[in-house]
Amino acid sequence: MILTINGKEKEIKEGLNLEEIMIHLEMKDKVMAAAINMEIVKKEQWNRLKPQNNDKLELLQFVGGG
Repeated sequence: MILTINGKEKEIKEGLNLEEIMIHLEMKDKVMAAAINMEIVKKEQWNRLKPQNNDKLELLQFVGGG
């Protein structure tokens, strides 16, 4: 399936939940917040929610700086 992740189209295996997608992208330990189609997804739902073809995901990471 095709997902838009942080503004870039990516082909991802169908049937994966949000947490599995983050693992596939090697981002799971870095993501602090996630949204699908502009709706915030609680962290407790990451392992249950399965994005659909053409969904838009925003995987947000906090970056420190100074």
